Amino acid sequence: MPDIAKKEAVVQEIRDKVQKAKSVVLVDSRGLTVLQDTELRKLLREADVDYKVYKNTMINFAIKGTDAEGLSSYLNGPTAVAFSYDDATKAASIINKQLKGMPQLEFKGGVIEGTVYDASGMALIAEIPSRDVLLGRLLGSFKSPMASFARLINAIAEEKGGGTKEDESA
Repeated sequence: MPDIAKKEAVVQEIRDKVQKAKSVVLVDSRGLTVLQDTELRKLLREADVDYKVYKNTMINFAIKGTDAEGLSSYLNGPTAVAFSYDDATKAASIINKQLKGMPQLEFKGGVIEGTVYDASGMALIAEIPSRDVLLGRLLGSFKSPMASFARLINAIAEEKGGGTKEDESA
């Protein structure tokens, strides 16, 4: 009986994380050394991303009836799960950066804000800059035309101002 209670607690833990997360990323981390796994966990923890290995059956029970239910087809073999709560692309981008130094690490699939993606879709999403970077670029693009407009107005004002002084002296 206590064993069932423990399993129910794990299923509820996963369900709570899935419902709270903006993104859920499934990875296969077979073949990583202890040092590589520790490094990956540290990077994810520093970025406020939950990363844990769960049994596929537990994940399957937890995602039933949620937006992440489509992930069940990716639950084969060992599965590690990364939950990102504040930035939807954060977990995927951190894992993607580590793929270069850890070729054993592989995306299995994921769900971002209710949309399920396969491994190649997650790799594409991992390349998307963070929300803060995108907002910075957007603000920069607004600033550029305004700065050009201000220089144009200033040049016209100087030209008219210069022309008026010449007219007065003549």
